[in-house]
Amino acid sequence: MTPAPPGSLHGNRMTAMRWQVFLRDLGYVSRVTESWSGGDAGLLITLHAYRSYQSILQFKRQYPDRPVALVLTGTDLYRDMAIHDEVLQSMNLADALVVLQSTALGSIPPNLRHKAEVIFQSVEVGAHSQNTGSGFQVAVIGHLREEKDPFCIARSQFLMPADSQAHVLHMGKAMNPEMERAAKDYSNKLDRYRWMGELSHEEAMRILSESRLMVISSRMEGGAHVVSEAIALGVPIIASDIAGNRGLLGDDYPGYYPVADEAALATLIHQAETDAHFYSALKKCIEARKHLISPQQEQESIQKLLNKLMSRQF
Repeated sequence: MTPAPPGSLHGNRMTAMRWQVFLRDLGYVSRVTESWSGGDAGLLITLHAYRSYQSILQFKRQYPDRPVALVLTGTDLYRDMAIHDEVLQSMNLADALVVLQSTALGSIPPNLRHKAEVIFQSVEVGAHSQNTGSGFQVAVIGHLREEKDPFCIARSQFLMPADSQAHVLHMGKAMNPEMERAAKDYSNKLDRYRWMGELSHEEAMRILSESRLMVISSRMEGGAHVVSEAIALGVPIIASDIAGNRGLLGDDYPGYYPVADEAALATLIHQAETDAHFYSALKKCIEARKHLISPQQEQESIQKLLNKLMSRQF
């Protein structure tokens, strides 16, 4: 169950659809829905503690002995848990808690951590051309909403040296008219910034594979799938210094900048463009994380989770 609607490219929907494939391959029959329909089910797997609270509550009332696995999102952990009681209520009702990167464990209340598992999101990429874009192409992928700080990348471009060859392709749907106006305005003002709107996943991956660098500027993330996709493609990343990014890239990753600091972001992009040693260090770190995102590992982790739930070992 995910609150993200069918056909959307939201990360939660992509996670749910990927898990459905793994469940099928493991011999389970599953449906992906936005809320629990009230129908018979041996197990409920749900994303988003706050928005799924009513469904979790109703499922547990009807089937108190059947397990619930709750996959916690970035907004659950880094925003809603502090302001909405439903998040903790969902976490208490769930039999298992899943986080998508390792630092998220520290955000779970100590009395609930025994329920928690880390399951890294996997990526299986097809054949893509690598780093063939002209100049120094920088990709940004993510819907335009406040949590993503989507225009930090655009603001940074005003601060780049005049001789820089870096140019930004920004992919993602504007989630409100104000975001759309801002994206168009930056595209008109900046020669080296282009907002492309929402693209198909295939097209976004093609552009990412051709890029020299990816930027993720989020203020909060549970563990962005696009980071795993860049890792799978071997594309170095410049990332905002938040727990969700550190949990995927590691504490020793050299490509972090302070949240919302466009000057620091510009400095790191230019350093990646001009300093071969720095760029090589980023690339080596990315290569070292590839083992975490294998589909086989994610499927095995899901199987272990289900085995524990069915045997009530949590």
